[in-house]
Amino acid sequence: MAGSAKEAISRAAAVTKSASSSFYWAMRLMPRPKREAMFAIYAFCRVVDDIADEPGMSRKERLAALGQWRQRIARLMDDGLAEEDICRALLPSVRAFGLRKEDFVAVIDGMEMDATGPIVAPDMATLDLYCDRVASAVGRLSVRVFGEPGELGRKIAHHQGRALQLANILRDVQEDAEDGRLYLPRELLDKHGVDISDPAAVTAQPGYAGVWRDLARVTQDHFDATRALFAKSRADLRPAYIMMEVYERNFCRMRTLTDAELADPAVSKRMTSKSEKLFAALKIWLWGRA
Repeated sequence: MAGSAKEAISRAAAVTKSASSSFYWAMRLMPRPKREAMFAIYAFCRVVDDIADEPGMSRKERLAALGQWRQRIARLMDDGLAEEDICRALLPSVRAFGLRKEDFVAVIDGMEMDATGPIVAPDMATLDLYCDRVASAVGRLSVRVFGEPGELGRKIAHHQGRALQLANILRDVQEDAEDGRLYLPRELLDKHGVDISDPAAVTAQPGYAGVWRDLARVTQDHFDATRALFAKSRADLRPAYIMMEVYERNFCRMRTLTDAELADPAVSKRMTSKSEKLFAALKIWLWGRA
């Protein structure tokens, strides 16, 4: 859709609001250049994620659509050409915050991992690469906007991206299995004797809870590392704190479930309400902590 950068940014904000109202309001409270940058980054991530998950598209069509985005990002970053709506929204922020081409490309690479076929029991190294691409790369873009563009910011993005993505994976095991996906690492599945021939049957096996809790310990290590790194930063990281609080609160509640509850599809793993997310966002924004 053609139009001005201002119109493109407004549409990017609308995408963010419709997809994640709690994070929208956290971003909405940021200074205008930063919030517009975050809206544009979020809209980019949303559109490529939707391509990877679009049920009506073939594998070939998904890869072709992601390839188009790879070309658009190349034109944007290499030549300053913003021919598509989201690229027009991104262009001012690329210039203002020094956003890096390789981080946008990494996000597309991650979406291609999903688009090439359902991921089933990747080894730990592949899972870590996936988390880096779909989550930590987004973090590397975001910390530049927040004002922490150096090595400390990259470390924050590394650990927080993995913490949030692994928390999502642990929350959505059964939901992912309905699409034939199983992100739990092969090493842990083998350790606990879990058969992976049918992803939908994994949670019903006796070893599932052991797999879940082992990966939860890895996830908690990343949450803990992120908080330690936050303490070293002088930048305004309140949006990152908000994401941390919302995800970790839900994650910690999941860890209190019994083994039977973890495996029970009738027990919702989405344990933090929309109103609670909004309250946490407001509290952190006003007082800088949960």
